[in-house]
Amino acid sequence: MADPLDDSPREACGVVGIYAPQDHVAHLSYLALYALQHRGQESAGIAVSDGENITVVKDMGLVATVFDDRTLATLEGRLGIGHTRYSTAGSSSWRNAQPVYRSTADCQFVLGHNGNLTNAASLAEETSILPGMVGSDSDLIGELLAIEIAVMPTADRTRGRVLERALERVLPRLEGAFSLVLADEKRVIGVRDPNGFRPLCLGRLDRGWVLASETPALDIVGAHLLRELAPGEMVVIDGEGVRSVRPFPEERVDPRLCIFEFVYFSRPDSVIYGQSVHHARVRMGEHLAQQSPVEADLVMGVPESGLPAAEGFSRASGIPYGQGLVKNRYIGRTFIAPNQQMRSMGVRMKLNPLRDSIAGNRLVVVDDSIVRGTTTRALVAMLREAGAAAVHLRISSPPYRWPCYFGMDTGDRTELVAAHLSVAEMCDYVGADTLAFIDMAGLTEATGATGAGFCTACLTGDYPVEVPVAPPGSAAHRRPAAPFAGAADEPAPSLWVTGDG
Repeated sequence: MADPLDDSPREACGVVGIYAPQDHVAHLSYLALYALQHRGQESAGIAVSDGENITVVKDMGLVATVFDDRTLATLEGRLGIGHTRYSTAGSSSWRNAQPVYRSTADCQFVLGHNGNLTNAASLAEETSILPGMVGSDSDLIGELLAIEIAVMPTADRTRGRVLERALERVLPRLEGAFSLVLADEKRVIGVRDPNGFRPLCLGRLDRGWVLASETPALDIVGAHLLRELAPGEMVVIDGEGVRSVRPFPEERVDPRLCIFEFVYFSRPDSVIYGQSVHHARVRMGEHLAQQSPVEADLVMGVPESGLPAAEGFSRASGIPYGQGLVKNRYIGRTFIAPNQQMRSMGVRMKLNPLRDSIAGNRLVVVDDSIVRGTTTRALVAMLREAGAAAVHLRISSPPYRWPCYFGMDTGDRTELVAAHLSVAEMCDYVGADTLAFIDMAGLTEATGATGAGFCTACLTGDYPVEVPVAPPGSAAHRRPAAPFAGAADEPAPSLWVTGDG
């Protein structure tokens, strides 16, 4: 269930794959997942292979809750994968925890998935997979691979690398966002979809290799970054080293990394497109100060991703930077609030004002986004109660107007406040004195990777691939032709399989 107090975009999942025959892979996987915990807090899992058999441990909860020293000690293996999950379009349950495991007559394999398929329903229909047979699109990919292995010609099966052959046949049929890590008994495989919606990088250990969603996962296990996987690339790691395969038609390759990796998703110490995420966020704040100046006494950021942008705003404007909010780092993602009064109390459980910094001051409050508007409204009210003389909101992303089908939990446009209100109306709704968003050109420039390629569909309505705006097979099942607006807009129907962040 979505947290009614959390107005930020919902996280993407975190994946890791490790090939290190001389190290304890389970412990390395645990550390790497710990570094990726921000990408998913609902479930965690690790699968390892000893060269003959694959063992999987997964459960609901945080990485440190699911695994302890005793559990990790039982996971003896020379290679493995790990996953920490946030479900973007479906139920949070043990069944949908990953890694996904399949066993066939020719091989065992496991997979972890970051992203959402946009053609999951049509794939299931084509292969006669009935609703209920799979619980998520990740589960569907596993089933498609198992089916492909079962019908694979005998000559291909006897040559080994069965999983690799199956992937070469299945991957071109997948549409949408999918950064995958997979493993069979002998090898680890990483895949990025042709658009590279979600990140995946390759690192080198002294005695092995690491695949991970973000570079801090490499840092924590002592690996150094080699490179990011290219969109449409499959990397196979085994005893012979690393091989790169291109299973997708060249015409499908079009780099479109989600721009919210820079705005919100990724850790500030991550490196994406060769750029520091922290410094990109500082530049977003600098651009906001130049684009939307205001007279104020203090610049403060909303923890955590608003802090670097606030630092940049202060630097460019000359207005002093200070701490105005304290975040409770121990509250869980979801706070069960049965009514509005309790929900307001819940916001205070997450953020509490520093009254001495706020009282009597005109504040510039910098945040990363406004999605539904509920948390922002409560935050502004809390700052006014603490004595703020004025609250000027500055947002380091453009207005969030369109649902994401590639890994963020915003599949219903009726929930997006910017889809139905102008900026002036939003300012009135949240109770701020002024409200300004960074423009699209400024955001792209701030990343430091203007020519690298981004998906900005949630901000512009420009979807780079077809999305399920209506049930598969209908005339409307196509890429939306143009942006539309108004509270009467029909929400997009959900696919019957659930997504994975």
